[in-house]
Amino acid sequence: MGFESVILRLEIQHDKTSFEKVVTVITQYRGDIVAMDVVRSGVHSSVRDIDVQLERDGYEGVVEALKSLDGIQVIHVSDRTFLAHLGGKISIQPSMLIRNRDDLSRVYTPGVAKVCRAIADDPRKAHSLTLKRNTVAVVTDGTAVLGLGDIGPEAAAPVMEGKAMLFKQLADVDAFPICLDTRDTEEIIRTVKAISPIFGGINLEDISSPRCFEIEQRLQEELDIPVFHDDQHGTAIVVVAGLMNALKVAGKRMEDVRVVVNGIGAAGVAICKMLLAAGVKRLNPVDRFGAILRGGVYEHPMWQWLADQPQVEDRPGLLSEVIAGADVFIGVSRAGVLSAADVQSMAEDAIVFAMANPEPEITPEEALPHVRIFATGRSDYPNQINNVLVFPGMFRGALDCRANTINEQMKLAAAGAIAEVVSESELSELYIVPSIFNEQVVAKVREAVIRAAIQTGAARRIPPDIGLPVSEEDELAPVAWRM
Repeated sequence: MGFESVILRLEIQHDKTSFEKVVTVITQYRGDIVAMDVVRSGVHSSVRDIDVQLERDGYEGVVEALKSLDGIQVIHVSDRTFLAHLGGKISIQPSMLIRNRDDLSRVYTPGVAKVCRAIADDPRKAHSLTLKRNTVAVVTDGTAVLGLGDIGPEAAAPVMEGKAMLFKQLADVDAFPICLDTRDTEEIIRTVKAISPIFGGINLEDISSPRCFEIEQRLQEELDIPVFHDDQHGTAIVVVAGLMNALKVAGKRMEDVRVVVNGIGAAGVAICKMLLAAGVKRLNPVDRFGAILRGGVYEHPMWQWLADQPQVEDRPGLLSEVIAGADVFIGVSRAGVLSAADVQSMAEDAIVFAMANPEPEITPEEALPHVRIFATGRSDYPNQINNVLVFPGMFRGALDCRANTINEQMKLAAAGAIAEVVSESELSELYIVPSIFNEQVVAKVREAVIRAAIQTGAARRIPPDIGLPVSEEDELAPVAWRM
């Protein structure tokens, strides 16, 4: 079950109760007091911070029991997660110190003027002479945050800060959260375009569907820096990486399997597109109303795009009907939509990626007796399909080659790189994707993305560490701007 530390701030009325009664309650709930600080002490009452170690689901019972005691006021409860967020999780630090007037004159006035003039004469130099070279904006409007839904920009900020931390720690990319207080599509597009000159890339995050599709597409068309909606493409890339390895374990081929994707929102559409790009020939997209059919007519523009693809099958029915005989199930929907009977009806050596959060479409306990490989989006089960495997290396590569976009070839290259991190000797039913802490992931994704960007003409610079044959480098000389 696991334990966690909780800090309880209590006011104790001395004439009504005693600290010993607090200890008794905590002990009854199998908690251990590991530290105690007196915040304020007086004749009639005292305020104390009590650090308690409890089972993860036990602190609510302790809090309610303490509240029921006469003479005890529970002022505040902080667990380690809340404490980690106090004051925010990121800060801005200078890359050099100003120690004297000479330093000041170089970084600010008057020396900075010559750098400003250089950029005014050649705006491309902003990539090398400002933080644009290594900075990404993490942009949200707070309308589709995790499994919480539309919680607004302020409540979305902790997620965006966490994303910025991961960018920095895993790939040394400086990222800053931009939480916009608007849901208007045009206003979001205008705002991101207006702030874009200082950023080398835009990571869109937690924007509701279908608005997210238009916002990303318009920004891709109207900006000359990479724009990447991680909820769509990060998820899709890791799914394809995991499926590549899962198929190796199961002894099946991408072009032969029938794949059911359940939940055709932002992530589901991107997964379907990536699967088609990866070679899937038999695809069944399914939403809560049933299967999306080849040749059908739909108001949702992305559903219509799917209906126009020849690889999408004309197989009607709800999920429980469509899944019969399928080789692969990929879920980005909601908990409990898949039953043990459903997975039993799948083909032999079935592969199930149940990625609804926080609870998957089917639990491992229900699915594992009937499937060959099972994956989720959770960290407490094997085979976690996690976007963190993608976006740090993706942007590290895009920034290093100064890509003007992130195209499908770059995404497929990233998926292949992630899959390759798991060696043949390591590959198994319980290990199809690497850990997010595997140091090879960012490096391999970065290199694969850069090479794909160069090959597709998206790169405007060849990083010195990317070894290209002489003839190839000569052909790409116009993009080999190393400043």
